[in-house]
Amino acid sequence: MFKKIMLGLLFVPLVLGLAVFAQTSSVPANLQDYPPASVPSWLDTGSNAWMLTAATFVGLQSVPGVALYYAGLSKKKYSINSAMMVFYAFAAVLVIWMIAGYNFGFGKPLLEINGFGILGTPTPATPGSYEAAQTTYGPTNSQLDIPTSTYIFFQFVFAAITPVLLAGGVLERMNFKAWMVFVPLWSLLVYSPVAYWLFAGGWLNQLGAVDFSGGYVIHVDAGIGALAAALAVGPRLASERKLEAHSLPLILAGAGLIWLGWDGFNGGDPGGATVDAGIAVLNTNVATAVSAITWMLMDMKFFGKPSLVGATSGAITGLVAITPAAGYVNGVGAILIGIASGSLPWLALYKLEPKLKIDDTLGVFSTHGIAGIVGGILTGVFADPNVTKYIDPALVGALYGNIAQVGIQALGALVVFVYDFAVTYGLLKLIGLFIPLRSPPEVLAIGDYAMHGEKAYAETVVTQEGEEKPVTEEAEKEKKE
Repeated sequence: MFKKIMLGLLFVPLVLGLAVFAQTSSVPANLQDYPPASVPSWLDTGSNAWMLTAATFVGLQSVPGVALYYAGLSKKKYSINSAMMVFYAFAAVLVIWMIAGYNFGFGKPLLEINGFGILGTPTPATPGSYEAAQTTYGPTNSQLDIPTSTYIFFQFVFAAITPVLLAGGVLERMNFKAWMVFVPLWSLLVYSPVAYWLFAGGWLNQLGAVDFSGGYVIHVDAGIGALAAALAVGPRLASERKLEAHSLPLILAGAGLIWLGWDGFNGGDPGGATVDAGIAVLNTNVATAVSAITWMLMDMKFFGKPSLVGATSGAITGLVAITPAAGYVNGVGAILIGIASGSLPWLALYKLEPKLKIDDTLGVFSTHGIAGIVGGILTGVFADPNVTKYIDPALVGALYGNIAQVGIQALGALVVFVYDFAVTYGLLKLIGLFIPLRSPPEVLAIGDYAMHGEKAYAETVVTQEGEEKPVTEEAEKEKKE
């Protein structure tokens, strides 16, 4: 009897201890010393951690990823200018994003027509109380269990990489001052509205069009924008209208950052650390690997040998094409999208673009615009209900009985194509009334040194005549003078 009483007495504090633990375990031990307001009941700390990490991965894709990639692909005398266009765009978009861009693309409705969300309200995203509140966005007030500040930053890196990619269409001739004006205006007038239509639940979403992580919003926007910008700005110098990649190591370093940074690109789109995030990351890498190999095989078939530039181009088209589908398709769908993205954009780059006679410096129209459209339409084919149930249970592709989804996806591509091309071309022509869109021939003859007073490699300097001379020779000349 005594033993039973003693066991009972021991059991009471054990039960009380478990009760106390249950009350406090909802807040991670390492956060219990923070003010209660810093860990509200709606906050999922794991999802918040992943979203901040994913956003940083995507940011690294631009700086230094695309900056290195574009610098390596450019001619040596334009490598600083190419990197500077990327670096500036990244910074400029963040400023306009905070002032008006985020809420124009994700805020409360400014314009609705018959219940369809057309535009958000372009108000600042700067109030502290707003940044600390639970994420609520779009015309349907969708919610995520992360702070609005985290979501603002996550969506910013998407907004930033779009004009960063577009720059590849006008490298090696665009006036940097015109670029400085163009980027924030383009981000506000093109990117934010399209994001509202396809990311935030606007009218294209309401019609049934889907874009998991930016095949249309980012890559079709960038690719069509690059085509329109190349047409508006005009071609490079006649003697320079060919690709002369000057640094393969820079290309490889940039491509690697872009590839692995894409895990955050697609893995962060579900808005948290979910099952679908894992599926999206796996599909992203599978499609990319298949696309890179497919592009290499195309090069071997038509050019006789594979190249590093070709392999990285194929990897990027794979990343682009899987982006609208990453969290909607299964592994077989990812493989088939990879095959399509390694072949159709290749054909567009080498067979279609030369016929257009538009000087798209790095082939952004094909590698991003065409690849994005291919991936978006194939999303309508391969969307698997066994996968979409984790993110969008109503979404079903043509292979699973919903043939209409292909038509809806095609409509979305057409809308983005027409809107983007018209606004981009019109905006540049307007800017061109006040600032020359193209650098003067005498500046282009010299390149980076005339544009920025810098050169990528210290072993040579450029004379006013555009000639390169060794530094030692220039130093001797200055010493004599």
